[in-house]
Amino acid sequence: MTIALALHGGAGTLRRQDMSAEQEKAYRKGLEKALDAGHAVLLAGGSALDAVCACVCALEDDPLFNAGCGSVYNLDGKQEMEAAVMDGSLQDAGSVTGLSQVQNPVLLARAVMERTPHVTLGFTAAEDFARRIGQPMQPPAYFHTEKRWQALQLEMERLAQGGGDEDIPEDRKHGTVGAVALDEQGRLAAATSTGGRTAKWPGRIGDTPMIGAGTWADSHCAVSGTGHGEYFVRAAVGHEISARIRHLDETLASACDAVVHGQLLKMGGSGGVVAVDRWGRVALPFNCEGMYRAAIDGEGRRLIAIYSDED
Repeated sequence: MTIALALHGGAGTLRRQDMSAEQEKAYRKGLEKALDAGHAVLLAGGSALDAVCACVCALEDDPLFNAGCGSVYNLDGKQEMEAAVMDGSLQDAGSVTGLSQVQNPVLLARAVMERTPHVTLGFTAAEDFARRIGQPMQPPAYFHTEKRWQALQLEMERLAQGGGDEDIPEDRKHGTVGAVALDEQGRLAAATSTGGRTAKWPGRIGDTPMIGAGTWADSHCAVSGTGHGEYFVRAAVGHEISARIRHLDETLASACDAVVHGQLLKMGGSGGVVAVDRWGRVALPFNCEGMYRAAIDGEGRRLIAIYSDED
């Protein structure tokens, strides 16, 4: 069997003229580090689930990305993180929401899948579970970055001046990390993690922990999304891509394009996905100006990219 891996670090208005050479280098380095972490797992014969968790942990630990350390703030000036995993070989899933102290939310999502009778846990109950099983916890200062704090101040100022949700700048809408993988035994898996949207309402739950929306894996494909979560929920993006493959016999690329460039855009939703199928084919579509992304497909072709004009 072949192996394949793809990951994303968020999507939105990403243009060369808005990013310094140093910033771009840092983002590419972060993507490469996460890709290498997951690829090493697959090369050693590890599972797709282990690989996607390795990728997402690396991105959660990198303050450049909106997940784990570096998560955005809600209207109360607090962080409420979310994550999900799905094992396509069993069609088993776990997710968490409303976390403020768990160092790696994706690992708690996996623990919910493997160690509880449930799919989703949230808020105090989820963090109590994390403590009981000994997951690493961190104080608020660990997750803080000045960039995210200042983004909250700007967004609250905009809202105070009468700005609406439909006018929120692109760079405050998006910010999710995720990965999908195919291992040498033919198993598919997906994992996604996020801090959500800047200035979101306390208690808001996005698409990431809603299985079938921002995260999906079965025996046909694995999908992780990033974008305006409310639209991803309404379109059931991950499951819809799989359904098109299963019921319409579409290829991975055509199914992803139909949803990302068709259904989502018609609804007014922006963002993108990374996806892989059981043949090791990778798709990385997005309908905005850029998406932090990296991949190694079944033929060993490697990509690290940010902008829309990069193949």
